[in-house]
Amino acid sequence: MPPAIHAPSTMFGVLLHSYRNFPQRTAFIYRAAGEEFRVSYEKFFDDVLLLARAFRDKHIGKGSKVALLSDNRYAWIVTDMALMSLGAISVPRGSDTPTQELEFIMAHSGCEFLVVETEALLAEHREMIDRLTALKVTFIIQAESAHKLLRPVYAYQDLLKNRTITPAELEEFIAQGSLLRPKDSLTLIYTSGTTGTPKGVLLNHANLLHQIEALPPLINLNEEDCWLSILPSWHIFERTAEYIAIAAGSCLVYSGIKTFAEDLETYSPTLVATVPRVWESLYAKVNTALEKQSKRRARIFRRLIQISAAYRRNRRVLKGQLPQFEPQSLLNRLGSKLNAGAKLCLLLPFYGFAQRKLGLVQQKFGGRLRIAVSGGGALPPYLDEWIDAVGIRIVNAYGMTECSPGIAGRGLDCDVFGSLGRPVAHTELRIVDEAGQELPAGQEGEIQVRGPQVMPGYYNNPEENEKTFTSDGFLRTGDLGKLTRSGELVLTGRSKEIIVLASGENIDPTRIEATITMLPFVTDAILVGQDQKGLGALIVPDREKLKEYVADKLSHLISETEDYLNDKQVMGRVRAEINRLLHPKQGFKPYEKLRNIKFLDREFKAGEELTNTLKKKRHVIEKKYQELIEKLLK
Repeated sequence: MPPAIHAPSTMFGVLLHSYRNFPQRTAFIYRAAGEEFRVSYEKFFDDVLLLARAFRDKHIGKGSKVALLSDNRYAWIVTDMALMSLGAISVPRGSDTPTQELEFIMAHSGCEFLVVETEALLAEHREMIDRLTALKVTFIIQAESAHKLLRPVYAYQDLLKNRTITPAELEEFIAQGSLLRPKDSLTLIYTSGTTGTPKGVLLNHANLLHQIEALPPLINLNEEDCWLSILPSWHIFERTAEYIAIAAGSCLVYSGIKTFAEDLETYSPTLVATVPRVWESLYAKVNTALEKQSKRRARIFRRLIQISAAYRRNRRVLKGQLPQFEPQSLLNRLGSKLNAGAKLCLLLPFYGFAQRKLGLVQQKFGGRLRIAVSGGGALPPYLDEWIDAVGIRIVNAYGMTECSPGIAGRGLDCDVFGSLGRPVAHTELRIVDEAGQELPAGQEGEIQVRGPQVMPGYYNNPEENEKTFTSDGFLRTGDLGKLTRSGELVLTGRSKEIIVLASGENIDPTRIEATITMLPFVTDAILVGQDQKGLGALIVPDREKLKEYVADKLSHLISETEDYLNDKQVMGRVRAEINRLLHPKQGFKPYEKLRNIKFLDREFKAGEELTNTLKKKRHVIEKKYQELIEKLLK
């Protein structure tokens, strides 16, 4: 029998538990400079201790705020754990964070220390770093030489030359970590705000410990499992997955988008945690590869998928495993089941053949993949069904940074396909109308959450905290959803303004929309792209001014008699003009550029697309133009 996984009271307790119970098990596998490295839990613990010792010598201690600017790598998780073992508060961001945004985050949070991934990244932000008067020390994870800034700069390789750990140091490290408490702040993660100003989500040890206790039962996690990791470690979804892996004593392999398909076959993982964009990419690769091999083979494959999906869908009808929002009469239920049963009889021989052939696709995932967790955005229904038809068990999860992130998940204990499952353990979830009244099953409203995983609040932002929490302590998620009659959650839209791409990136649309309306012929604009690969915009033009723009700038492309609202060349030129404004020098990220635009032939009206105070009702507009948006972002 493997050692029982207890429930430590802090994240340091999780680290200590795994060190004591799984010392020789492989904790991490990663590659550097073309060489593969395997790290045991014992070595991982030692690496954390050594870096914590170096940090402590540079006066990082309990309550210190440390900006961590790095993408996923083994050194990231070591840094993260070293900081939390000292009681320091990490403030993480990815390497693609614009200087302007990073400067705001570091100033607002009061960071006194900075860890950057590379020398190149340090050089990119050097002027900004020199401006931060509160900053005391900078550290570089991967550096070849010393650097001169206004304040000290240290390279990890110099700090960690002495790798000797005395028994007294080990005892002191454990004693210091044992002083931490569940309510101690652990990390400060900045997310995009509705006003364009990032908001700091303050999470404590208890928030993350809830996830470590509540989420593993959904996937029957154990120390024999092997995770394949491709998401940025600073994203709360990936970060929590790594914490869960550490707590269970399982192995985590660091991969990347470029090597993901190869690593699936090489390492044969049992688990992957991904965002919808990864599945979209794999879906496209499989279909493209088949088309290149043989159009006949591609047609056969699609037919096999259709057979498998149809069989599974009808089997769920027969077993009552599809979302039910309203009571059904006995006669209707019986009719549906009889119809489904008849179809199953017809499909059964073909389904068996399809499963044997589709098993070859499963081998491309390593042959051992038992669960794929998808989060960071809603999984499109066609993709959910395709993955299921191939024979991969998908756990479709719902969460947000403010909830550490898990709120609900369609785990192994939930057979209701097309849903996000029930709320995770110890979590209260309700659907309310605009007046805050709780709604019954089947009715759409805002999702509100209360539980031990919910953040204490946004850092130094009382105005947002007042907006975000109800008087009885529920978090207003800003998402729209409804509950099935048996309590599963189905996400239907978003009432708040943040857009989450399929890659998991959060985007504040207000800044981009404000930039678009800088063009003289734009009356209004709304950004779209929720759960898509990229962004698009629906634009309400001032027709006369647009006509003037066309006559002045594009007369060589289009004649006056043509319909310039629908002309592809005009829209392409306008899109290029908008993307020119969405430049990194203005603080925009590469993924915030537009893939496509569409001019609307009517204005937004108060009482319809607009509130009485002329604010855009995003979910109303998205529903109204759903078909147009789908075509726009194909």
